[in-house]
Amino acid sequence: MNVTLIFLAAIGAIIVWWLSGQRLTSKPWLETGSLQLPAHDDAGRHRQPVPAVKIGLFVFLGVVGALFSLGVSAYFMRMGSADWWGMPVPRLLWVNTAALALSSAALQWARHEARNGRMESLRPALVTALALAAFFLAGQLQAWRELAAAGYVLADNPANSFFYMLTGLHGLHILGGLGVLAHTTVRSFSPDAPPERLRLSVELSAIYSHFMLAVWLLLFALFAGWANDFVDLCRTLLN
Repeated sequence: MNVTLIFLAAIGAIIVWWLSGQRLTSKPWLETGSLQLPAHDDAGRHRQPVPAVKIGLFVFLGVVGALFSLGVSAYFMRMGSADWWGMPVPRLLWVNTAALALSSAALQWARHEARNGRMESLRPALVTALALAAFFLAGQLQAWRELAAAGYVLADNPANSFFYMLTGLHGLHILGGLGVLAHTTVRSFSPDAPPERLRLSVELSAIYSHFMLAVWLLLFALFAGWANDFVDLCRTLLN
């Protein structure tokens, strides 16, 4: 339960930080002119309103974060049972983690190129991110096969069940993001693609990729046993 509260508190802090950058401190009753006019900050820089799809993405990520936090909390509560036997972490997961991190970095690169309108650099960045994300999914399936061949099947013990459930759930979210990223990559090669919509699609894909990378790092630390040591340290400090 402590893990759930910590994770939800982190999500809340991120949301508050993001909202603080919006126009929450403005006084619309003192403003004049049309409501459709874009806002300007104190430095006079042009600021566009936040797209609804971006707000929707943050809400969706909050729900996904809560879902994974519940799974992690259940993992910690269940691991104290007598029928719990830990399973080894395949070495391939290290390669998969590197691939996902590089995919997220490539999307950040694409986000930077899209903001500056450099299509020549945007396309290879998107293709690189797409290929690395697909490699991550393929590597996760191969890791499942290696564990199953070694006798670590789904119904053997609760530790195996949690591993397959959490990694499978994460893989499904990566697969969904991969579909959106593939659509964005194809659109980047079209000469008729609106630059503003393409830039927004790249930005949303980058935000989603960064979030799923953070979730995977948490899961990987959990399976490797590092999260257990961290929780024990926190309990010791609190007590």
